[in-house]
Formats: sequence, structure tokens, C-alpha cells
Amino acid sequence: MPRIWGARSLAPIYPQKTNLPEPIGEAWLTGPQSNIESGPLAGPINQAWQKMPPEWRGTDFPSPPPDQFPLLVKFLFPIDQLSIQVHPGDAYAMQHEAPGATGKTEMWHAVSAEPGANLLLGLLPQVDRQQFQSAIEHGRLENFFERLPVFAGDTFFVSPGTPHTIGPGMILCEVQQNCDLTYRLYDFHRLDSSGQPRQLHIEKAMAVIDFDHRNGGKVAPVALPSPNGTKKSLLVACPYFVTERWDFSAPHRANSDPAHFELLTVLSGRGAIQLSGGSYSYQQGHCWFIPANLGEFSIAPETPTALLRAYVPASNSLRNQLSRSGVPDSAIQQVLFT
Repeated sequence: MPRIWGARSLAPIYPQKTNLPEPIGEAWLTGPQSNIESGPLAGPINQAWQKMPPEWRGTDFPSPPPDQFPLLVKFLFPIDQLSIQVHPGDAYAMQHEAPGATGKTEMWHAVSAEPGANLLLGLLPQVDRQQFQSAIEHGRLENFFERLPVFAGDTFFVSPGTPHTIGPGMILCEVQQNCDLTYRLYDFHRLDSSGQPRQLHIEKAMAVIDFDHRNGGKVAPVALPSPNGTKKSLLVACPYFVTERWDFSAPHRANSDPAHFELLTVLSGRGAIQLSGGSYSYQQGHCWFIPANLGEFSIAPETPTALLRAYVPASNSLRNQLSRSGVPDSAIQQVLFT
């Protein structure tokens, strides 16, 4: 996805993508224009989502399923500041956007970060609507935000209604609702490729900013039971997705969950996913769809590997699912967003 703030090299995630003719800000792995590269359902992901056997999607999904694949996973490559922006929730999107629109809840995980990298996420506690509106008019928006330093391995949760911007000098892996609704508040007076300012959405943005609640921010990971030397951490859990990080340098055995499919996004390393029916090479930047009925499989790394595991939880038992995964009740609250 070309972006005004993007990079002309996507290394090291995609080392073959260098000297690009235009700046690329985002690599979408499961978006509407994404394709499944191999397997019996190779081709556009939304078509595959509709055609795949229900047991691949999992028992938590209705049949027929929603039209669109439910999760968007992507890498972000900012070398300039993103616009100051905010995303709507489901209720606002359904009422004010195209039919079938959803809101945008998201999380970021820092794959790498240069010294001094930072982002703005959420407003300072004392900021109210009137002060913020005045700042929009006078160009002092940055002074009203929580400024958070970013280090490799950090995780941030961004709820709808939380204004934010990402700075340069980092690579992020983002997991979100499959939606691209963004309301820009301020774009640092930049011009697009045709010499025009990018569109702002002040009225909609002010309508969705939640000045009464400060949700999300930087999230501390919670350690999960991790056999055989694998380090597992729960990063974020919300009604739209649950994300974990796995780090391992020795073979790891896993089982799919009949309730839901999962996505394994490789942050670093290479190796093979091994099944009874064959072996499939993985590498940095890959995103693998694990069917809910796959059963037992192994991940055999050739080099130390880090990946994000993401899935859509059952709508009515998120806390119970976390408890069954071994998350202590005392720790659930720090990663659970409702």
C-alpha cells in the first residue's frame, strides 16, 4: 500500500523489496486485495474465506460466514510521521459509512525500533473537547497527547475513539479488524503526489473521539505456559482478536483449536511447518493460515524464530478462553480489552 510517509525499502522483512519506485507504508497480508499463495484455495483471500469448508474456519463462525475475512494483518514501514488520526467503532461506522462497514480496533507490535522512536497514543488526562478543538484550529495538537517511546518487542492497543499517530524509525506488525476507516485530524501540511493536501475529516473525527475514557496504550505481555523451551506471551485480547508472541529456537509442537482458525505471522527466522502430509518452508514476512481442524503440527526452526499468533475469539467466552490457556486470573485484566 503506497503511503506518503512510507519507505522505498521494506528490508529486512522483505529484503527483495528495495529501491521501490514509490514509498510503501504498509504490506497487507490478509486484506481484501491479498491472495492466498498456495494450497487448494490459492487465490483472493475473500473468495477462499467463502469457499473453504466450515471446519476450516472453526465452530465459532456462522455458516455462511461474514463476507470479508475478519482479520487484517500487516507490516508498517514509516519513515515519516503518520497523520494524527482516529478510527470509529462499529456503531458509528454502521450508521455513517457505507453499508456493511465496521469499526477499526487495532494493536501494534514493534518488530524493530531505532533509538528515539516514539508514537503519540491517546490524550493527556486533563484534555477536554473544547481544548482539543481549539488545538486543531491553532495547530498545537501534538502537545495534547501521551508520547510513548517505542522499543523492539513493545505492544500497543488502540481502541476506537483513541487519537494517535506513529513516528518514523520503526517497523510494526499490526493486527486489526479488517477495515481501513481512518479520520485524519492533522497531516503536518503535507502534499500528496499530485501536489494537493490530503483530505481531513475533522467533523467525523471529533464525533468519535472518546474524551471520557482513556483505553489502551502500551500493554505489558503476560507469560503463558511454554513447554520445550518455547517462550509464549499473551499480548492483547479483545472481542475482535487475541494475539500471542512465540519465540523458539528448537522444534515446537502445537495443536489447532476446533473453535477457530489462526494466523501465524513470522516476525523473524526461517524453518518449516511440518504436518503428517508434508513440510512447508516459512520465512520472515510470511503469514500462514492454520485451519481449525488441522490438528497436530510442528514448527521446526532453522534459525531462531519469533512469530505472532492471532485468532478471533468466541464472542461470549473470551475470559474463559484466556483462563483455559493458562493465563492467571490476576493477569487477565492487563491484556483484556472489552
